[in-house]
Amino acid sequence: MSTLLKDIYSPSFFDKFSDILKDVLQDFDKKKFTQAIFDKTWEKKELKDRMRHIAFVLHQFMPKDFEKATKCIEQFILKIQKKPFTKSSFEFTFFPDYIEKYGIENYDASITSIEFVTQFVSCEFAVRPFIIKYGDKMIAQMHSWSLHPDFRVRRLASEGIRPRLPWGIALKELKKDPTPVLPLLENLKNDPAEWVRLSVANHLNDIAKDNPDIAIEIAKKWKGISKETDALIKHGCRTLLKQGNLEILNIFGLKNSSKIETSEFTIISPEVPIGKSLRFRFAIHNKEPKPQIIRLEYAIYYLRQNGSYARKVFKISEKKFEPNDFAYIDRNQSFRIITTRKFYPGLQKLTLIVNGHERQSGDFELLP
Repeated sequence: MSTLLKDIYSPSFFDKFSDILKDVLQDFDKKKFTQAIFDKTWEKKELKDRMRHIAFVLHQFMPKDFEKATKCIEQFILKIQKKPFTKSSFEFTFFPDYIEKYGIENYDASITSIEFVTQFVSCEFAVRPFIIKYGDKMIAQMHSWSLHPDFRVRRLASEGIRPRLPWGIALKELKKDPTPVLPLLENLKNDPAEWVRLSVANHLNDIAKDNPDIAIEIAKKWKGISKETDALIKHGCRTLLKQGNLEILNIFGLKNSSKIETSEFTIISPEVPIGKSLRFRFAIHNKEPKPQIIRLEYAIYYLRQNGSYARKVFKISEKKFEPNDFAYIDRNQSFRIITTRKFYPGLQKLTLIVNGHERQSGDFELLP
């Protein structure tokens, strides 16, 4: 049995989906639809390409008038919800793809459809071409959606307009200047839905990468509003925290004190073959006469192909240490081969970080 995500689109899935289509579309030919899906290119397509291909094939069987087609999509979704045949709605991401591809010139019908569809399967990627094409008009729509009664539409208002949404088209103008969307985030900062607040936090982190001063001002403004908002800005400022930004460290009470001591730092495995793990250990001691919040991290300085180093920070913990509290920390760092990072044999470096400030460090050899 296949474990590849792209194989969620099985013959069984299309058999059940075709029955839905047959109930809505006049003269629908199930056999032709299935043959068009499983064409000679199907096996070579990855997940996203398969989604786009399904939208393309579906379009051949839909009304040519886009507004009528969106009404059909609504009927499909209502029937799927009434008699679900998948564990999640993720498989139906080709509905947002359909709107993105075939509705970009029909703004009003697309906006109405996006608002409906995103309550079934997220349209966070589909809205981005509309933001680029329609600019302020679409940003105003996102503002309106941030006040929507359904939390999935409110989440779309933040997630869909993130300047750096992973796997989404970059919104270059908002990377330069995110101020047009700040009122939208104000509307959502105390949202009752955790899923919405998480999106706002990720949006804030996007802003911090290109406009750290704006992110810091937001953090100062929102700090102390509520426990939930404090958690939101902590997550939203994670990049700045890893960078050791002093203003952010001060906002969260993470002071650099010589009385917070690290000791007994040891790299237990000074030679690490690629595919194995580095192991290290150290002790932390709060010698301050009062409790301290201590954020523990470590940085790996990875050797690059050109001989320079790339720094990546990993969080260990963040918690309150009472006066004279002492703890041993023992950690492993994997060098298992992954697609997102290439390892180069040679001398690497590990550094301990306490409240954003680098402390003790040591070298280790990465072996082929």
